[in-house]
Amino acid sequence: MESRTARLTILVDPKKKEVFEKLCDKDDVTSSQLIRKFMRDYIESHMGPNWQEQVFGSEQTESTTDNTPVAPKVAARKNKV
Repeated sequence: MESRTARLTILVDPKKKEVFEKLCDKDDVTSSQLIRKFMRDYIESHMGPNWQEQVFGSEQTESTTDNTPVAPKVAARKNKV
């Protein structure tokens, strides 16, 4: 896993941000967790499944220490009252 973190600032439509955060909340995931997951998936789609070895080398891989859920449990949450 990387030894440092970096801030990523993005500009988005306020209404989209609000909806995104509400959906994340319903799925019990933070917007940051979901964006980090998107970034991992995007990198893997371009570099392949061994991308972590290329990026982190012999360091511990991110997936073994990151507490981000693999996928939001949207279907399970929709059935709750």
